[in-house]
Amino acid sequence: MDVSISITSYPATDAPSALTDLGRAADELGLHTVWATDHLIQADPAAAVTDPMLEAYAVLAFLAATTRRVRLGAMVSPVTFRPPALLIKAVTSLDVLSGGRAWLGVGAGYQQQEARDMGLPLPASARERYEHLEDTIRLAAQMWRGDTAPFHGVHARLERPVSSPAPATTPRPPILIGGVGEKRTLRLVAQYADACNLFDVPDGGATIRHKLAVLREHCAEVGRDDAGIVRTVSTALGDGEPGARFAERCTQLKAYGIDHVVVITRGRPMTVADVERVAAATTV
Repeated sequence: MDVSISITSYPATDAPSALTDLGRAADELGLHTVWATDHLIQADPAAAVTDPMLEAYAVLAFLAATTRRVRLGAMVSPVTFRPPALLIKAVTSLDVLSGGRAWLGVGAGYQQQEARDMGLPLPASARERYEHLEDTIRLAAQMWRGDTAPFHGVHARLERPVSSPAPATTPRPPILIGGVGEKRTLRLVAQYADACNLFDVPDGGATIRHKLAVLREHCAEVGRDDAGIVRTVSTALGDGEPGARFAERCTQLKAYGIDHVVVITRGRPMTVADVERVAAATTV
C-alpha cells in the first residue's frame, strides 16, 4: 500500500528545519507523497485559526529543493482561490523544478469563512464551484498537451493558453480530485482524474465501500475502467498510536478497496517520529 503524509500544521519556530526533516524522512522511509494543505489560515478543527499556516506552493517548492524522491502535491487546492492558469502554472513549475514529482490536487472548495476572512473568491453556489473545477481540469489537460487554441469554459476564458516549459512528467502530472460528493465530485473523478480522495469514516468501511461503488458506476457510464483510478483516503494518526496498530488500520482500509493512505495529525505539527510510525504501513 502507498502511504503519504499531509502537512496540515506548522511549528511556530524553525519551520524550515522541521520541513527539511519531514521531507528527508519521507524520502528515506519510502513514503509515496508529501502533501501540503492549501489554506491561508489554519483550518484544522483541533487548532486555532491564529496558529501558523504557510502557503502551500511555497512549501512544496521548498520541499522540491530539499527532497529527491518523494512526490509532492496540494491536498487539495480550492480552484477558485487562484486563476486557473496561475494554478496550472504553479503545478507545472513544481513538476519541472522537482524533476517530475508533482501532483495537481484540486477540489471545488468549501471554506466560506476562510474566503471571507482573506478576501478570496469562493462562489456560494455549489454548482458554480463545480463548474470552476471542471474548467480548471479541462484547461490543465489542454495546456499540458501543448494546445494553445482559445479555451472557452463555463467561466474561464483564455485567448492563448501557453504552457512553457512543458511538465517534466510524461504525459502530464497526475490529477487528484478531493471530495466525496456522489453526483458531481465522483463523476468528475471518473471523467478526468487519476486519483480520488475519500475520508476515513469509522463505520466499518460502509461509507468507503459505498463511495467506491458510486465511482465504479460513474466510470461505467463514461466507458472507463475504474481500476485505473488510485483510491486514496485521508486518515488521522492517533496520538501515541503504535506503528503496528496503524499498519493494522491500513490493512483494513486496503480490504475496503483503498490503494493509498494519506496521514494527517490533529491539532499539532507532524514530526519525524510520526513519519517513522506510519512508514510501518508501507509493507501492507
